[in-house]
Amino acid sequence: MRLKFLGATGTVTGSKYLLIIDNQKILVDCGLFQGQKELRLRNWNPLPISPSNLDKIVLTHAHIDHSGFLPLLVKNGFTGPIYATQATCDLCAILLPDSGFLQEEEAKRANQYGYSKHHPALPLYSKADAERSLEQFKPVEFGKAYWFGNETTFTWHHAGHILGSAFIQVQTGQQRILFSGDLGRPHDPVMRSPAIMQNTDYLILESTYGDRLHDKADPIEQIKTIVNETYARHGTLVIPAFAVGRAQALLYYLYQLKTLKLIPDLPIYLDSPMAIDATQLLLSYPTEHQLPPSMCVKVCHTAIYTNTQEQSKAIIENEHSKIIISASGMATGGRILHHLKAYAPDPRNTILFTGFQAAGTRGARILAGESTIKIHGEMVPVRAQIKYLTNTSAHADYAETLLWLRQFNHPPRKIFITHGEPAAALALKEHIETELKIPCVIPNYLDEVSL
Repeated sequence: MRLKFLGATGTVTGSKYLLIIDNQKILVDCGLFQGQKELRLRNWNPLPISPSNLDKIVLTHAHIDHSGFLPLLVKNGFTGPIYATQATCDLCAILLPDSGFLQEEEAKRANQYGYSKHHPALPLYSKADAERSLEQFKPVEFGKAYWFGNETTFTWHHAGHILGSAFIQVQTGQQRILFSGDLGRPHDPVMRSPAIMQNTDYLILESTYGDRLHDKADPIEQIKTIVNETYARHGTLVIPAFAVGRAQALLYYLYQLKTLKLIPDLPIYLDSPMAIDATQLLLSYPTEHQLPPSMCVKVCHTAIYTNTQEQSKAIIENEHSKIIISASGMATGGRILHHLKAYAPDPRNTILFTGFQAAGTRGARILAGESTIKIHGEMVPVRAQIKYLTNTSAHADYAETLLWLRQFNHPPRKIFITHGEPAAALALKEHIETELKIPCVIPNYLDEVSL
């Protein structure tokens, strides 16, 4: 068995692992690189294997940094099956066409206003390409072993990160390798806890927060303070949020605050068609989260849904205080850009970030204190209050990761640490080797190992 690291090395994005078992070539995750330009350019580079030579693709979950490269592979000749849990299939049916649409819109805008260095600017893939890729999805069940060959099984286990998220356990003969995907947290208010795994020989482990502990502050208290302070200034609260996972958690917190009358009865807008669709999926998968059915319905109806562009524009025309949740969470695209253009220049307003901001993204630059940001080729001043929620991540911190590892009956022989910025990956390596005595490796981009 051989493993080649095609992404998520030295960075959080672009998860892709090529697993070669006998004559089978299987890609585990198929994500887009995001963030800094040098990373995004990798999306245009051909893989070291022709898409037509891949036999299968398996997904841990639907986030774009794990699934967003799929339409391009299908466009370039991949014809095999794509295996994922049913909720991941449903979420990809939302996320991938939207990704293609946004890329087409960005290329169209770049050509219209001439701010791209490429003439003409082209999308990586189109909405139609994304929709074609959905035809190759094959849903799998949690906990069921799927035979890929005479001696090889793949099994999906709950990861507790977002709906449908999974660890993937591969067993070939007597050898086991486990892909963590994105490891959820043990006490998430919405998602169920990650599954306890028994044993594996090798573990590919994410390290998004490998160098830090999540703040113990209560997110509800933090949001309450931010909402009330913004309201007192007659401002608007703008929240860039990941459409899948974070947006739903925010609705849960705001539902609690409104129910307890701890914040003013402001209108809350969920201004992201993706987030709206993902929120409604909560009702379809009651066993994958912790919300009781009656509460789930109420949480899902906490916000006003704005599906159309006309409804989105009407939000900005409303001059009264309000709360806007919109995607994307790192402000790399989507409707949030229009809200940042409208609200970032006014010091009465607040921009609240709630999740990881990859290096080089607009979100990271705003958090770093940059006074202007470029949106659609225009420099926009940032005078709004900038806040960051410290305890709403859907990724385990290093202590929660160590807790999960301690529950293995037989710990891994070796751990490959991926999906983290260099400092985070190195810190997690040191924690694991010091406290658990498990040898760890931090692979480089395009490294290959024999297992």
